[in-house]
Amino acid sequence: MGALSHLRVLDLSRVLAGPWASQLLGDLGAEIIKIENPNGGDDTRAWGPPYAKTPEGADSDVAAYFLAANRNKKSVALDISKPEGQEIVRKLAACSDVLIENFKVGGLAKYGLDYASLSQVNPRLVYCSITGFGQTGPYAKRPGYDFLIQGLGGLMSLTGHPDGAPGGGPMKVGVALTDVLTGLYASNAILAALAWRERSGKGQHIDLALLDVQVACLANRSLNQLVGSPGAGRLGNAHPSIVPYQDFPTADGHMILAVGNDGQFARFCAEAGAADLAADPRYATNAARVANRDELVEKLRALTVTRTTKDWIATLEQAGVPCGPINELRDVFADPQAQAREMARELPHERLGSVPTVANPIRLSETPAAYRSAPPDLGAHTREVLAGLGVVAEADMDDLEARGVVGRRA
Repeated sequence: MGALSHLRVLDLSRVLAGPWASQLLGDLGAEIIKIENPNGGDDTRAWGPPYAKTPEGADSDVAAYFLAANRNKKSVALDISKPEGQEIVRKLAACSDVLIENFKVGGLAKYGLDYASLSQVNPRLVYCSITGFGQTGPYAKRPGYDFLIQGLGGLMSLTGHPDGAPGGGPMKVGVALTDVLTGLYASNAILAALAWRERSGKGQHIDLALLDVQVACLANRSLNQLVGSPGAGRLGNAHPSIVPYQDFPTADGHMILAVGNDGQFARFCAEAGAADLAADPRYATNAARVANRDELVEKLRALTVTRTTKDWIATLEQAGVPCGPINELRDVFADPQAQAREMARELPHERLGSVPTVANPIRLSETPAAYRSAPPDLGAHTREVLAGLGVVAEADMDDLEARGVVGRRA
């Protein structure tokens, strides 16, 4: 029994932020009913290549992007633009604990599927709305996408090499990080609302905006700005407040050196045969190293390039100096620690034999995350869910399929 196996989540979201939240809840045991447009389903089903492979090794029609955020879910293909589809959603909401949606502001109100309407059907419903800019404010009706929000929300002003440096200029993070973080905030907010419901008996509306999440996740950099000392903007891989804390060249590539205190710096210098640097007043303390960053980094680069990455890591780990390689993705999953933690897993898929998935990082001792089912084919559970919950009579399913209210199993 999963920690959340007593919960049913009605997921009207698509792409990444909402599905990321519902997948997390599903991993922890909740039943996830994913509502998809019969005409194509979740956008990410088509966001390929790459695609999962068939047993014969050919590309399938299952995009890797869709696989990333949709395990442990049941797919119901339903046209909510039709009155009959709207009525089905209302019946599902009546017997659900949580609803997640990421329609534009007001997009579901025209169908009578907004929080104000569905809370009348189910006062205990926790209703989570995810939008680019929230339900209020001058930007509320604008569409919001991760890349746009990374720029508007300040992250790209901190990411990339400085202007004037080779390859300088703003740079987005290599994954849709704002979407992922919003999904994590959403799942936290949902659990908080459920905890409140246990005491009050009442559901509530969660208004979650990608821009709010991005600004909140600037962390120490946002506080630097608010206290009046924004500091440097883009520093490449360097840290604005800690030196040395960046990538360094080695004899055969690069490594990360992440010195967090003066003792670690002294030990690095000793291992590098440059103990005099740690004794030099210009570098003896972190504040001094930050003030003299450029000249110190050049001296350290001249040292690190004399040995291979493997040699440095072996030496510095013994000395208690944080360091590590810069892995390609293939190296990440080949790493013995990632393998020991079983980060790459396989899920059985009825058409493809099996598909890969990445493990949930939450490790609970009594109610661990479970990998019950692969991301579903479009509409795979339409009949099972609607008839099984008594939302639609089995005798009516053929008629609803013929009229396009519900989709036929893909």
